[in-house]
Amino acid sequence: MSRITLAHTTLVRASLTLALASSTLAHATNGYLPHGYGTQSKGSAGAGVAMAQDTLAAATNPAGLIDLGNRLDVGIEIFSPDRSSSIVGNAFGPDQTFDGNSTRVFYIPEFGYSRVVSPNLSIGLSIYGNGGMNTDYSSNPYARFGATGPAGIDLAQVFVTPALAWRFAEGQSLGVAVNLAYQQFEARGISLFSGFSQDPAHVSDNGYDSSTGAGFRVGWQGSFGDHVTLGASWQSKTQMNEFEKYSGMFADNGDFDVPENYSVGIAIKATPALTLLIDRQRILYGNVPAVGNSAALLFAGQPLGSKNGPGFGWKDTTVTKIGVVYQATSALTLRAGFSDVDQPIPAEETFFNILAPGVVEKHYTLGATYDVSEKNAFSVYVAHMPEVSVTGNNSIPPGMPPGGFGGGNANLRMQENAIGFAWQRKL
Repeated sequence: MSRITLAHTTLVRASLTLALASSTLAHATNGYLPHGYGTQSKGSAGAGVAMAQDTLAAATNPAGLIDLGNRLDVGIEIFSPDRSSSIVGNAFGPDQTFDGNSTRVFYIPEFGYSRVVSPNLSIGLSIYGNGGMNTDYSSNPYARFGATGPAGIDLAQVFVTPALAWRFAEGQSLGVAVNLAYQQFEARGISLFSGFSQDPAHVSDNGYDSSTGAGFRVGWQGSFGDHVTLGASWQSKTQMNEFEKYSGMFADNGDFDVPENYSVGIAIKATPALTLLIDRQRILYGNVPAVGNSAALLFAGQPLGSKNGPGFGWKDTTVTKIGVVYQATSALTLRAGFSDVDQPIPAEETFFNILAPGVVEKHYTLGATYDVSEKNAFSVYVAHMPEVSVTGNNSIPPGMPPGGFGGGNANLRMQENAIGFAWQRKL
């Protein structure tokens, strides 16, 4: 079997694996986007706008593919979020805490491939979990308001991203990638909100629904001398088809696009063995009505699912990533990183976000790659995201239904851990 045939066969298998695994994908780190893409990049806190470390680079900055050669990366992340919520000071029941961890572990595969077409042109393909959110409450936090059964949501997003990188001058490259997106969603145990919807039959307990869409990413990477490389990358909003089964839940009849985001970065080669990476990313959650519109619109009388209707109230957020890469020996590369994000959920918006408590902020990561032969290497990374709590601020509407839910506050809590493994093969 030729190397190209082998790569194509691996691609098909990876695509099938991701499709089958999509129902259990879940990210909740920088909001509901992952802290990075690719096991090697994740080991340095996801930093990589100015230096590609593996062939998942197309998800961060496709211009970096120009330096990766002919290569294949296949990996998996084991992701474990710990999420809970509480309701306090509410007229309809005592203070109570709810565990959202009926599902505790998620497996998130990744695949990347790059090939040199000519000295100044490379192509690549990345397949990865772009983001998601999961809560699984066996005891329904909304039961005191009339909800029944277990509650929670399951959102998963997968990107298939072909990319091209072009070296237009010495040390300077441009890249473009097409994001072909697939997502699926399910909501359970929130039928009490059907009475607040323009489409009551399509709010809760309709099983999984899926949608597809497309967008693109462009990037630039440039070296200035022997020690400094800069990079910049912009991803368009990914326009998705509507979730028809949940057209009464999400604004604009079930529309749930993937948010626009952009990044800048610098790589500083401090010594021949040590490189410092710094990235700054902006995620525009507020431009997706289903995510960014305030739930206060609902309690002011605008129904769920309506044009520019109520959402989860997430604000735009900024991520700072700092990573170090150290070539300890000719065969061993060590990594470490730290990132911090302004979590996107305001204290006034916690009531709906019992379902989506994406509030973690700091990420601490370690990683390593060991070359077991001239063509094969294995990588590992670990990440810890410490616990963050958000205390509500008059987040539950006072009064009685239909206009109120008895007042008080919903409080959110989350922490996360992850470990990832990958195999790299030079082709």
